[in-house]
Amino acid sequence: MPEEDKEGRNYHVEKKAKSELFYLKGSNELGWGMKNRLARVFNPKDGRTIMLAIDHGYFQGPTTGLERIDVDIMPLVPYADTLMLTRGILRTIVPPSITKPIMVRASGGPSILKELSNEEIAMDIEDAIRLGVCGTAIQVFIGGEFESRSVVNMTKLVDSGLRYGIPTMAVTAVGREMARTPKYFRLATRICAELGAHIVKTYYTEEGFETITATCPVPIVIAGGKKRPEMDALEMAYRAIDQGAAGVDMGRNIFQSDSPHGMMQAINAVVHGNAKPKEAFDLYKQVKSEEQK
Repeated sequence: MPEEDKEGRNYHVEKKAKSELFYLKGSNELGWGMKNRLARVFNPKDGRTIMLAIDHGYFQGPTTGLERIDVDIMPLVPYADTLMLTRGILRTIVPPSITKPIMVRASGGPSILKELSNEEIAMDIEDAIRLGVCGTAIQVFIGGEFESRSVVNMTKLVDSGLRYGIPTMAVTAVGREMARTPKYFRLATRICAELGAHIVKTYYTEEGFETITATCPVPIVIAGGKKRPEMDALEMAYRAIDQGAAGVDMGRNIFQSDSPHGMMQAINAVVHGNAKPKEAFDLYKQVKSEEQK
């Protein structure tokens, strides 16, 4: 039998027990496991995240920059807070020694050859548990042909995640016919949050973006969208953070850049270092120049 310890004496009765609020918007009432996963996705020091989005192949195939994820993408992982990808790429390419938190794409179905809003939930929550992910992501097509199906799919994924403490990120997909206006994104992000999404990924708007973040009760991360000049992408990221976004989920503006390493470090400077776009762009050019030597 182990020897019995003496009764403790250091009760610290002069100190009240702490009961701290969770630092992420709209997340205080979540369970410990959910909060812990969110704390791995969003840096506790500033409540922000840089997600490296490489899930495009689930409907586009080997798009430019993602032909060889093992060669071109894996060296960028140390600069990201979170990886956003599919379970197939996670299992076949990402080494298990990588400890970055994972947001796994959980929806799918149609390719770019079909109606994209006709998606379904494309993986079981049990597989998300097996993979040890920190969250799942699903498209929601507000205004799309299959709007209701995509919304209900999201709520089913939210319900599954709540059973096991895995948060859900709703991605506000925008079709060719949809207007990318603050009014539309206020509608889309609010619907996702109202129906249970813990994070919403949406697009930045040049006007009124602060009204989108203000009316959405959960953290918003912005999508990078199509490739744009590096300075433009950095300015977009800076303005989004300044106007209430909790991070960025960028893909093409990083892996299709002339210097993906430079863009990763420049985005880090903006999101976590509060650098102005010009400062971040100078860092990008410096890294790019060093790579060319």
